[in-house]
Amino acid sequence: MTDIHQDVLDFFRGWKPTGAAEIETLPLSGSNRQYLRVHHGGQHFIATYNPSNIPENNAFIEFSKHFQRKQLPVPEILHVHPDRTMYLQTDLGDVSLFQIMQSEGFSEHVFGLFKKTLSQLARLQIEGGQNLDYNHCIATKSFDKQAIYSDLLYFLYYFVRALDLPYDKNLLMNDFDLLSSFLMQEEQKYFMHRDCQSRNVMVRDERVHFIDYQGGMQGALQYDVASMLWQARASMPFEWRDQLLEHYFEQANGLLKGSMDRTQFMDSYDGFVLIRMLQTLGAYGFRGLFERKPHFIASIPYALRNLRWYLENKRMPVRLPELQKVLRSIVSDEIINRYETVKAGPDAPLEVNVRSFSFRKGIPEDPSGNGGGFVFDCRGILNPGRIEEYKTLTGRDKPVKEFLLHRTEMHGFLQHVYGIVDLTVKDYLQRGFSHLTVNFGCTGGQHRSVYAADQLARHLEDKFNVRTTTTHVEQEAKGWKNEPY
Repeated sequence: MTDIHQDVLDFFRGWKPTGAAEIETLPLSGSNRQYLRVHHGGQHFIATYNPSNIPENNAFIEFSKHFQRKQLPVPEILHVHPDRTMYLQTDLGDVSLFQIMQSEGFSEHVFGLFKKTLSQLARLQIEGGQNLDYNHCIATKSFDKQAIYSDLLYFLYYFVRALDLPYDKNLLMNDFDLLSSFLMQEEQKYFMHRDCQSRNVMVRDERVHFIDYQGGMQGALQYDVASMLWQARASMPFEWRDQLLEHYFEQANGLLKGSMDRTQFMDSYDGFVLIRMLQTLGAYGFRGLFERKPHFIASIPYALRNLRWYLENKRMPVRLPELQKVLRSIVSDEIINRYETVKAGPDAPLEVNVRSFSFRKGIPEDPSGNGGGFVFDCRGILNPGRIEEYKTLTGRDKPVKEFLLHRTEMHGFLQHVYGIVDLTVKDYLQRGFSHLTVNFGCTGGQHRSVYAADQLARHLEDKFNVRTTTTHVEQEAKGWKNEPY
């Protein structure tokens, strides 16, 4: 059992002292929070483990309690550690609105779920914002001019500068100031989720629930609607966006007893669409271009195409000539193609052979006869084979996976591997090559290299739809069947 599992189990025992409990690690998100599912007595709960950011935990806990009292669709906080390093909440399942949309496409069912989401969003913002203690906010309490300006600088420093594009700094700062002042004309008195997107809407029994609002603050209604309807990876049809925006306005205006001015709301909305898109590009730049996280890099073309459509079909809320010049530069075909993910078609000849091996036996030969490929040395990662309870296990066994995930630098190591291998796979697909070999070696070819090989194969299949074969040389030599990961 890993240290995190033991900590969570001890914490859970403080709430439910009897009965067997099983801990399951859930996939990592874009943040440093770790989510775990606790199975106990036929029930299951979600534990959040986040010892490095107590203010973030506190914001989510206190906002959730407030929203629960108002019977809003959010998870219920069940148990909190005294030092607030972890907490338990109700389990809303594994199915997000984004996943349903990916599975069904833009169906009537999906459209109906978005309508439900926007109806509940209006409640979360308006009813949830009433008497909410914004002292629990992580940083700033409201989306004021300084916060808006910070988002624009985030976009400038982590995206525009990363592309090394020319711009006039003084003119661009003037445009930032004008845009910030324009957006501040809208009422900033409602709860703003801050990351309202279909990935953060869980669907259970056809009911929608919001998660990940720990970054929330006081702000204008339009920001979250823009965030939901202009989510880059969702690529929602533009006619849907117009229809859903009208639906949201009706719902919010009803809650506010008809006091909203439709023309003013819509005029400001386009400005909030712009600021949200720029904030998103800043986040993709930071997480992708600087931290090299593949998911965020892959999202960049979607965001840029979103922005291109906006520039071609919408009117800038105020005159912003230098910003508009910069934006037209970043939506060029050259920039979009730079980050486009190439998907292997059904007739693509490329096959990637991923192998694990033992350095004691030497690097295996390339069966294709092409030579080349990659060899990654996993021996710099802490070896679970030195620990008695893991000696007879392999990198495909759950305890070893948990160990490598939580107690070693394997995750960071693989992020670098993905970045290097992705470049070659993309190039080989474009050039019609047929073979690439990637080898992972460790001392015995049993734990670290096996895990790394399986993870890379899954990553390449998910990202490029490319065919892979996975061979675990030492394990097959011992008679181990090479079952799918």
